[in-house]
Amino acid sequence: MSLTREQMLAEMGLAPIWRLREMAAETPVMEAAPATTPQPSAAAHVITSHAPAPAAPREPLAVDAMDWPELGAGVAACKACPLCQQRKQAVLGVGDLNPDWLFVGEGPGAEEDVKGEPFVGQAGKLLDNMLAALGIARGDKVYIGNAVKCRPPGNRTPEAGEMAACRPWLERQIALLKPKVIVLLGKAAVHSVLRDDSSLASLRGRRHEYRGIPVVVTYHPAYLLRNLPEKAKAWEDLLFARRCLREATATTSNLSL
Repeated sequence: MSLTREQMLAEMGLAPIWRLREMAAETPVMEAAPATTPQPSAAAHVITSHAPAPAAPREPLAVDAMDWPELGAGVAACKACPLCQQRKQAVLGVGDLNPDWLFVGEGPGAEEDVKGEPFVGQAGKLLDNMLAALGIARGDKVYIGNAVKCRPPGNRTPEAGEMAACRPWLERQIALLKPKVIVLLGKAAVHSVLRDDSSLASLRGRRHEYRGIPVVVTYHPAYLLRNLPEKAKAWEDLLFARRCLREATATTSNLSL
């Protein structure tokens, strides 16, 4: 009897028999998906900067909306005409901010440019004497300013363009002060406030108006220092201004009754 190969190996003690299994079917290899950038889930925290956003540029404030501190700062920084190039400082004005009287001159001189106050030289001393003769004083129901706020070179008369550049500042001063009477000292002040280039001789002794405020024209104190006989005329003008003030005050009192 013939034995099979398996039986022969069993008789020889070589059992069990190990069979080589057929290679299992290859597991299909999944192609790797293209790498993608991880996307935050809906619940992911979004980092937000808490730094304040840059402030929008502030619009320049219109002159006719300024109060006194803003007006002073605006005049000090003004570069609207070439007079700013040589000034030591701009000279806004000085006095009572609730005045009966407003005196307007031409522009700062050398001493005013240094001290920052109008009418502090010899012309200023004469003006103070004129005020004292009326029974008033600078700073007491009196405000003093100029047509231009910066010193013209050589103390010359301000030019038309310089007065035009400075006019908004003066107009805002008048609006804030609300004086009962305005006295214009010299042609530059007349040109700036009344915009009239007529001679002083033709404008003296007449009641003019600026936005309902009585206006009187007279000579500049510096002119009077050079022409002493004209002081009598200037005194007449100041007495006329005082009458205009009294009439304006009486009218206001009657309207309030």
